Amino acid sequence: MKKKLIVIGSGFGGMAAALRMRSKGYEVTLLEKHPDLGGRARVFKKGDFIYDAGPTVITAPYLFEELFSLFNKDIANYVKIVPLDLWYRFVFEDGSTFDYSGSPNKMESEIKKFSNKDFLGYTKLVKFTEKIFDKGFTDLAAKPFHSILFMIRQIPALFKLKSYQSVYSLVCNYISNEKLRRVFSMHPLLVGGNPFSTTSIYALILFLEKKWGIHYAMGGTGNVVKALEKLMKEEGVQIIKDAEVIEFLSEHSKITGVKLKNGSIINSDYVICNSDPPNVYKNLIKTKKKFGFLFNQKVKRMNYSMGLFVYYFGSKKKYETVAHHTISFGKSYEEHLNKIFEEKTLSDDISYYLHRPSATDPSMAPKDHDAFYVLVPVPNNLSGIDWSKEGDRFRDLVIDNMEKTTLPGLRENIVNDFYLTPDYFEKELSTLHGSGFSIQPKFTQSAYFRFHNQSEIFENLYFVGAGTHPGAGMPGVLSSAKVLDELL
Repeated sequence: MKKKLIVIGSGFGGMAAALRMRSKGYEVTLLEKHPDLGGRARVFKKGDFIYDAGPTVITAPYLFEELFSLFNKDIANYVKIVPLDLWYRFVFEDGSTFDYSGSPNKMESEIKKFSNKDFLGYTKLVKFTEKIFDKGFTDLAAKPFHSILFMIRQIPALFKLKSYQSVYSLVCNYISNEKLRRVFSMHPLLVGGNPFSTTSIYALILFLEKKWGIHYAMGGTGNVVKALEKLMKEEGVQIIKDAEVIEFLSEHSKITGVKLKNGSIINSDYVICNSDPPNVYKNLIKTKKKFGFLFNQKVKRMNYSMGLFVYYFGSKKKYETVAHHTISFGKSYEEHLNKIFEEKTLSDDISYYLHRPSATDPSMAPKDHDAFYVLVPVPNNLSGIDWSKEGDRFRDLVIDNMEKTTLPGLRENIVNDFYLTPDYFEKELSTLHGSGFSIQPKFTQSAYFRFHNQSEIFENLYFVGAGTHPGAGMPGVLSSAKVLDELL
């Protein structure tokens, strides 16, 4: 008889796990809390505007292609993924800009706008991040880290790659100009980390982007979700929507099944969870089984990623000169990040990421209109911020800032808008404390020290997604599903 397997949650990690396990012959049931699939990658439609809810930057597209090739199918028949020439436009508080791309000539000229001597440092930085990439991504991203001995064997190589440094410190070894230091150290923010405390292993993202480029799915990231849903249906994965899991049922050291909000119980031989591990262990496992002192201490000491304020809006004006991806820095950098991650206080000196998909894909907005979302890092809900009171004020602050930096005359051109706060991530996406990316990617919360892909507590419970190894971001969560190839 085929072994039964439940996947809880339909983020990219969950869908990838469902497909990988289905290709191995398991009888797979995917449970999703919402009426639509995607998790953080859900799609919102308001009027004639289409808004990708979360992830918008596709790197390492081969990880999606692999899921289709498991069944001898071509992703090109399901969704069109195109490379972007301009990856990001960085905008500084004084109005200066830096266009970030894969072109060596363009990168040289952009760097030399700020510092002639730093181009050589940049080339050396890229070479060093290639070494980090070869070890951290190529060798280890799809390897399980549930053995302390396996972790110990990696320490000499990680030490040689300066994993004890932060990403910002590593960049400072090669780059002297402060604006360029911001450009080349910002990558941890894409996976929920503070560049000043995230292990330099995550500098591999810099080389990962250079290796495969930055891509976009025509019709939005939501079309990747649709493509994966179609593939799952074709291959016999049972998908049950509006199926919120409220409890894991267990016996001794095994999960026997799950209980849904509607009262029904689904039994299974294995459970793969794409939900946030700290939330699962705290709120969904109600057994009297003792977790053990070491595990309890591990959970107790965890530091969580920042929260996210995301403002979605449509404009009746087309901002033709605004890039597909824009990152705008405020006046301060380290001080601002310290307020978010350590002090957990709101600041009026914001930085933000602006997504304008209609720069590449006009179908995301009505004719002669633009669709946007702006993502602003904010403290998670350990801050105690009352977003029912702060939300509107902060939205107005964000609009004012964008009018000054990237979108002049914006307020009078907005025709469609809404926003999400850390409360959405906590209540709707079930992330503990409303964190945007689960736990932070510090060295002491990476690899073996992260929540394991195979549960430390239950032998038939597995995790994929942002909170487990190797971490957040599309390549991370897709790689977490590959880890299961070795475990199941």
